[in-house]
Amino acid sequence: MSVSHHPKTPTGKPEGLSRRSEFALAAITGATVANAYYIHPIIADIGPDFGVGPVAIGLVPAANQIALALGIFLLLPLGDRYSARQLSLILSAAQAVALFLMAWAESFMLFIAGSTLLGFVTIVPYLLPSYASKRVARKTLGSVTATLTAGIIVGILIARVGAGIIAEFLDWRVVYWIGGSIMVGVTLAIPLVLEPRRTDPDPAKPTPYWSLVLSTLTLMKEYPLVIRSGLIQALNFGIFLSVWLALAFHLTSDAMGYGTDTVGYLAAISVVSILVTPALGRWADRVGPYRARFWLSVAQAAGIALLYPMGGSLWLLLIPLSIMNLVGPSLDVTGRMTFLALAPDIRTRLMTGYIILMFTGAGIASWAAPASYEYAGWDGTVLLVGLMSLGIVALSWQARRTGE
Repeated sequence: MSVSHHPKTPTGKPEGLSRRSEFALAAITGATVANAYYIHPIIADIGPDFGVGPVAIGLVPAANQIALALGIFLLLPLGDRYSARQLSLILSAAQAVALFLMAWAESFMLFIAGSTLLGFVTIVPYLLPSYASKRVARKTLGSVTATLTAGIIVGILIARVGAGIIAEFLDWRVVYWIGGSIMVGVTLAIPLVLEPRRTDPDPAKPTPYWSLVLSTLTLMKEYPLVIRSGLIQALNFGIFLSVWLALAFHLTSDAMGYGTDTVGYLAAISVVSILVTPALGRWADRVGPYRARFWLSVAQAAGIALLYPMGGSLWLLLIPLSIMNLVGPSLDVTGRMTFLALAPDIRTRLMTGYIILMFTGAGIASWAAPASYEYAGWDGTVLLVGLMSLGIVALSWQARRTGE
């Protein structure tokens, strides 16, 4: 039985998503996005297994993120032509194949190939916000977007904590065998959760594929607020990846002396985001996304400033990491709110432009973080994310001042 039914108006038209549907979509979002995060606590284990150092192993998450940006550019616009249900079914199955390839890979190049393929087909988490936004009222958009974001947080939390524990007591390859099996389950569940595309009694002639894809660039030029929001999220997500990739090396170094499982346990701090992000989404609905984003960026900068003096203690690190996990996801929520209230027929392509910018920045950061750690240690990572945070504050202030 489908779980995507929602309340009806007297005319029989759907008036929104039920809470059950929202949570089901959040669960799918979390499961599909989690695949990119298994590597965070175990990256220091994978490198030696293939005989490569931090700079080389940093290419794995970097290629994953860049491939995701490319996949979003080429595949996500199809969400304005084909049903989210149909696309999600195909792409989640492809994710399962990629994860099994990574688990089986005996060479470093094959492992990178699997990770790159995984990134290219990880589109489902970015189809679903547009799918949901077309089924809810504008006044509840922030709340629903925050629910899906909370699903991402839960997925990332389980992925990083679970991967760290499994790699410490079993083997890092087991992580990817389990991840592939989860995606098989998600593929089977999607037809039960997502509705088929609503048919138009007088459908227009489909837009040619390349015109649809390239129209993303035209729309971004027409709506520069998407570019600014995308750049802010590129820096925001880059900070997140940089800190957690560097922590895997930092905590397992001789100076700190912790195991891979400790990196996973520390990732559990993101549970604070699960509790706070929906509330911050409702707050952003009240005060507006631009004002909310600026103050969130200031709070994030304050947390990052504490990474340097507290980096030598596992327990003191909980303070800046808690602050960053409280506000980081909500920066993404407010960024999406700036354009998800625009015309429904272009939202998927606007999301495409936003996510392309986000993951291009994330790909660069995924390589820069291990590289900065190899050459300058934890201090180098802190300097990198500090500069990125200042960029977010500046862009958020400018957006609030101009209102775009």
